[in-house]
Formats: sequence, structure tokens, C-alpha cells
Amino acid sequence: MLDVDGGTYPYVTSSNTTPGAAAMSAGISPLFFKNIVGIVKAYSTRVGEGPLPTELKDEVGDLLRFQGGEYGATTGRPRRCGWLDMVCLKYVVRYAGLTSFILTKLDVLTGFPEIKVAIAYEIDGKRYEDVPYDICNMTGIKPIYETFPGWTEDLHNISDIDKLPVNAKNYVKWIQKNMGIPLVMMSLGAQRGEGIESYNPFGA
Repeated sequence: MLDVDGGTYPYVTSSNTTPGAAAMSAGISPLFFKNIVGIVKAYSTRVGEGPLPTELKDEVGDLLRFQGGEYGATTGRPRRCGWLDMVCLKYVVRYAGLTSFILTKLDVLTGFPEIKVAIAYEIDGKRYEDVPYDICNMTGIKPIYETFPGWTEDLHNISDIDKLPVNAKNYVKWIQKNMGIPLVMMSLGAQRGEGIESYNPFGA
């Protein structure tokens, strides 16, 4: 969402961030890219200004920030945190041409009684299931959530997707189904080896 053309202008970076732009910069055709893997956190974050419809300005957001270590590596600036936004994710899948994805920081959600995902927005009484083109000029965006039960089990030593807690597995399965592309890897901690590599485990 920080792409200078397809992102939330003017709250964007100074360049194009898509695989197509990478191809042009490298002097090759985008047709050479057979696989385009997106990296997705299990929740949403943003640095600086700009729309973040699922932002949590409460103790839940503070806990997400603390457990996820969501602070700038150089400045220590706290990142804005919120629930996962499937409206944005579906847009990114289309815009960037993702063919698969990696899910990171699933372990950060351990201990939350319930976990939410935005499936649409409500703006002035109207439901939006796609990112509005003028989202930066809109106020009063209310996420419409789907809610999932959380889990308390430690995920860090799990190396088999079938050994994930049922609620964690259901959450990941729902994300893959709604993104419509295969999940190829999950990270369950900050250390090397704390993750699961499994091509398309839920048959998206």
C-alpha cells in the first residue's frame, strides 16, 4: 500500500514497489517471473501517517506492538498496529500479481482471547469489499470484522503444520482460502528454524 502509483497516495514511498517495477529496473520482462511470493504479517502494521482502517488504539494494539516488537530498528519509533485487513490483502494480490505467500509472526497472536480480520469496510452506511480509490480522503471508516477464537499454546517449537493448535490452524486456513493463493511458509518465531515450510497445505 506504499506503492507511489497503486498505494495510499500521498502516504506512500517515492517509488514503485511491485514486481513489475522490479522487472523494469532490472531490464527484463515481467514474463520472466514465474513465482511472485508475498510476505504477509498475521496482523497489520504501518509506519507514519496514512490509512490503517483496522488500527487498534487501545491495550490490544499496545499488546500487539509489544509482543511483535513493532518498533523501528534504527529510530525505535513505535509502529501502528491493528488486526489483519483482508480488503487490502486481496487488493495487493491482484495489484502485485502474487502467486503464493509467506505468513509471518503468527506466534505474536498467541494469548489473545479472540482474533479479528477485516472483511469489508463501512463508510457512510455503505459497505465496501474493495479498497476505495479515494480511501485517503475518507473519514469514519469502520472495519467489518470476522472473529476467530484465539489460542494459548506456544508455537515456537512446532515444525509440522498438523501440530498447530486447532484455532491457529483454522485462522491460517481461512487466510489462505480468502487470499486465493497457496501458503508456502509460516514463521512462528524470530529465530532461524522457527517456522514451517509446506507447499499449499490447505489446497487453495
